[in-house]
Amino acid sequence: MDEIEIPAHFLCPISLQLMRDPVTVCTGITYDRENIEKWLFSCKNNTCPVTKQCLLDHDLTPNHTLRRLIQSWCTLNASFGVERIPTPKSPIDRTQIVKLLLEAKKFPEKQLKCLTRLRSIAFEGQRNKACLESAGVVEFLASTMKHKAEENSTVLGEAAIEVLFHLSPSEAQLKDLLYNEGCQFIESLFHVLRLGNYQSRAYATMLLRSALEVADPIQLISVKTVLFVEILRVLRDQISQQASKAALKLIVELFPWGRNRIKGVEGGAVSVLIELLLCTSERRTCELILIALDQLCGCAEGRAELLNHGAGVAIVSKKILRVSLVASDRGVRILASICRYSANARVLHEMLQVGAVSKLCLVLQVNCSFKTKERAKEILRLHSSVWKNSPCIPVPLLSSFP
Repeated sequence: MDEIEIPAHFLCPISLQLMRDPVTVCTGITYDRENIEKWLFSCKNNTCPVTKQCLLDHDLTPNHTLRRLIQSWCTLNASFGVERIPTPKSPIDRTQIVKLLLEAKKFPEKQLKCLTRLRSIAFEGQRNKACLESAGVVEFLASTMKHKAEENSTVLGEAAIEVLFHLSPSEAQLKDLLYNEGCQFIESLFHVLRLGNYQSRAYATMLLRSALEVADPIQLISVKTVLFVEILRVLRDQISQQASKAALKLIVELFPWGRNRIKGVEGGAVSVLIELLLCTSERRTCELILIALDQLCGCAEGRAELLNHGAGVAIVSKKILRVSLVASDRGVRILASICRYSANARVLHEMLQVGAVSKLCLVLQVNCSFKTKERAKEILRLHSSVWKNSPCIPVPLLSSFP
């Protein structure tokens, strides 16, 4: 196909690729359906990409004449490796979706078939997603998840959460679900986290993070320990990198509220985070883990758990100066919390043995932020009587000891 020149009017103005389903907007310009739907519905634009005119409506009129011309051109040039584009399906309308939802509500035995059809519709394009949302599918899916959680049924709940995730509910829709007491959205997500398969638990984690981003402080404070247990289980099982990062971002957003740090410690957060830090080298993951550990070390219970873990101090100090400036700053903050509030003879000796004191001396010699260096200097001064003359500190680093 590279050997043949495609007529310019067969190319989509957005992608500059051969159009497979040409549609015309109200300005008279024709685009490929997939590209203009992404422009309008995913990117939330309200103008014609070519003319820059404001679109009074988002109606997309199929350009059948142009499509037939493209199909004929493909057939004529088949010998050059050009494949004929198939005739696209007619886009679904809101009436068909409403009818599908009514049928599922009236006949519970047809719900799985309905969810399968909704999944298929959602994957067919951005316009379909918008159509599903306008027909009330988000509320239907949340209701299905709630009822299946009450019935302890996982198959339908898993099917519903997959469709809901791919619809990417807006902030306004998530707020409606959170504030609708009859919906019990957080409880439904918790049910999937507890009993769902790996993929469903990943979807639940990412939806939970999106939902709690728009939650009010009361909802954030009232999160239960069992929810932290399930989020940490997602991290422990390492379902996927996307799910792990969503889980880490979620706990980082939750820990500052109320007693959530203590709930996290009770749920086993410190141990899980240290084990994860031991086996990861990815920059952002390391940063998020160290941020979470720094938050947990803000309470006595968190510091005690970190010190009780055989690799806690060692892995934190190891990551300093090896990942990023953010990771180094958080690592030094963790050591500062330990040295200020939980230092005893055993802890100070361990810091010498695992190289934490040497690393703090090195921080003073290299390119770090001013605050990080000041914090490291404060730690070294605090326990200089114990550390300064130790043979564990390499001679070149002793010169930087304050």
